[in-house]
Amino acid sequence: MGSDAESAPSTRRPTLADVARLAGLSKTAVSLALNNRPGSRLSEDAVARARAAAKELDYRPNPAAQSLRTARTRTIGFISDEVTITRFASGMIRGVLSTAREHDHLVLMAETAGGLVGVDEAMRTMLDRRVDGVIVGLMAARLVDVPTPPHNVPVVIVNGRTPDDLPSVLPDEHAAGRAMATILVEAGHRSIGIIAELPESVGDPRKSVSIGTRFAGIDEVLTSAGIRPIRASADHWHPSIGYRECLAMMTAHPELTALIAGNDSMAFGIYQALAELGLAVNHDVSVVSFDDEEMASLLRPGLTTARLPYEEMASRAVEMLLGGRELTHELVPMPVVRRDSVGEANLTGR
Repeated sequence: MGSDAESAPSTRRPTLADVARLAGLSKTAVSLALNNRPGSRLSEDAVARARAAAKELDYRPNPAAQSLRTARTRTIGFISDEVTITRFASGMIRGVLSTAREHDHLVLMAETAGGLVGVDEAMRTMLDRRVDGVIVGLMAARLVDVPTPPHNVPVVIVNGRTPDDLPSVLPDEHAAGRAMATILVEAGHRSIGIIAELPESVGDPRKSVSIGTRFAGIDEVLTSAGIRPIRASADHWHPSIGYRECLAMMTAHPELTALIAGNDSMAFGIYQALAELGLAVNHDVSVVSFDDEEMASLLRPGLTTARLPYEEMASRAVEMLLGGRELTHELVPMPVVRRDSVGEANLTGR
């Protein structure tokens, strides 16, 4: 009986040469068969033998060796400001991972913890590892500075833009603004309030490159319908601001039948204020919003809102890097999520 060492199964990784010996082919022929190289002129039998041998040996190509041959590492880098620590934007991570997986790529992640101060170091780290491309993902759509990458390493910004106009993917805020305003107009509302920052106060691209287009979409629809909305400015889009501004607006303008909130967080405060005023969402005052945070589905009645398409934007960015899409600027639709916060215009009993 042999020794334990002789009887123990080999842990050596099968090589291309092993597959070639088992298949009775040359290494070149096996490589052509397994990589589906066009014009190889291999017979169907040879291709079948190569693949059967590779399956029997559980042969997997060596990524390091492939990288040396092709100058590609089959990895992409993902750098974010606070996406990886923010549940709301976690869809961006899903989009990057799932689409990279479809293209047989791994993802290296770097987090700059709330800002992009460390983006230079993160970018250098990614480039040192010879990634095939880099995605920079932002929680809030704004103008950011990103180091200029080597010409052969593509970079795509998700939910933002750069001064040097790197390729980007943004939500279509303009269309979303039009959609939310249209929902209210079609429900017969003519007395409408907007509780959010005014377009003039969000003109700084370092704060936002998209909110202004959201308001432009809203204004286009309301102006076309001959509606002059009541506006309330807000420095921060938090529930407490929505609550405060809704109380003030509805007290001064009790004729309002619908409100547009800057985001779901403000809408939460609006719901509280309306309840305190004895007004029912949907029956007395309709409310629409933007983002589709989890709270939007938990509010009663459920909040009609336009969803920020984090996952779709990230997936589109990976396709731009790996799937042959043109490296350009793209807009991704914000799906309208209809719930029960909108009713027909109604002033009965008020």
